[in-house]
Amino acid sequence: MLKDLQARTTASIPAQPARAAASSKGSVSDEKFREKTGHGLDHWFEVLDRFGGVEKGHTAAARHLYDTHGVDGWYAQGITVAYERARGVRVVNQRRDGQSEVSVSKVLPVTTTGDVVKAIADPRRRRRWTGTVDPELAAAVSAAFGSASKGFVVKPNNEARCRFPWGATTVQLYVLPKPGGKSSIVAVNAKLGRAALVEERRGLWRTALGALADSLAR
Repeated sequence: MLKDLQARTTASIPAQPARAAASSKGSVSDEKFREKTGHGLDHWFEVLDRFGGVEKGHTAAARHLYDTHGVDGWYAQGITVAYERARGVRVVNQRRDGQSEVSVSKVLPVTTTGDVVKAIADPRRRRRWTGTVDPELAAAVSAAFGSASKGFVVKPNNEARCRFPWGATTVQLYVLPKPGGKSSIVAVNAKLGRAALVEERRGLWRTALGALADSLAR
């Protein structure tokens, strides 16, 4: 759910990971939006209606929330996606351009982002968990960290992200620090083309992230 679920937001709005749907209004509960922004979704929907959010498009609407109303980049994206769903512009698992995508997350038993990055980027550590996941998914991850890859970008706040292709689709991985000595990882698989591929990829990513969590727990 970022950069119009990754691809459509300009650099003025920080990219943040998409998250699994939790309500009919969007990817995060109304209570969480109220906690983080000071207002519930109904308020922000009215703001975007006045702005002309449907007509002006996702990027302009998210930027309006970010620049004019001071809404954090991730929540500006989430509010805009929820708004587009409520106004019939998009359905769950669908981007504004009509393409389908899926987001899968997993809490990991390590507090250091670097440990997660190494478990994915280092070939030896990666082999500890990719042997039990889908071969094509494992191959895409391995190819992403070859000599030509830039790999993960780690931010000063200890968040990390990377982007790579998987066949005709795209994958973005986000590693986020969490309280209590844990981290979380989010995999966003976009450009799926057909909705039928969503549940297939959801299952593959759940298996992969579960294997990664198990390897980090050893």
